[in-house]
Amino acid sequence: MQLSITLVIIIVTTLVSIGGFSSPKIIDDLIFYPPAVTEQRQWWRFFTCGFIHADFGHLILNMFVLYLFGLKVEKTFIEIFGRNGSILYLVMYISALVVCLLPTFKKHRHNYYYRSLGASGAVSAVVFAGILFDPISGIGLFFIPIYIAGFLFAIIYLLFSYWLDKKGAGNINHSAHIFGALYGVAFTLVASRIFSDFPLLTYFIDRIKNMDPGQIIQFGHY
Repeated sequence: MQLSITLVIIIVTTLVSIGGFSSPKIIDDLIFYPPAVTEQRQWWRFFTCGFIHADFGHLILNMFVLYLFGLKVEKTFIEIFGRNGSILYLVMYISALVVCLLPTFKKHRHNYYYRSLGASGAVSAVVFAGILFDPISGIGLFFIPIYIAGFLFAIIYLLFSYWLDKKGAGNINHSAHIFGALYGVAFTLVASRIFSDFPLLTYFIDRIKNMDPGQIIQFGHY
């Protein structure tokens, strides 16, 4: 039985992250450290930082969200893009690791105190690709029985992340979340134009226009 790309990513990320928990050298070698890219041309850090995490909580959250959305998004990629679906899904995830950090790199390329790690940017790309495919299904917060239509959740997520980024709140790279999410949408739309005849943008808009207003916010089990 062949493992899905989503599960392979989760397994590899989990193994590398757990290794990093007990080995500072692994973290130092893989973490996104802008001056190392600027001065030593260590471009691989754009990719490798997405396979390490700060702690188990950070790892579990990212991999759980990737599992929830990734399997469905990967399956939809295969349905829409046929034999190109799996590779396009993998390309989206890997390239999102880089693209989500480009604004961060521009801002901190000479900042010797800045470091970043985690798969959140690429996971955001997968989540927003999933919302593009299914904009009206409810998305909720853990353990809170309130579900918001995906397209509305996306808007709230982007605005809240932007506010937190400007505020400089917490030790979280909110910019990576924003640009990862936007990249997931852009990549999927462009891929749908090049590799398929499926009118994804029209489909997305029609689903929202024709939705039942009661689906915007729902309470209880979804």
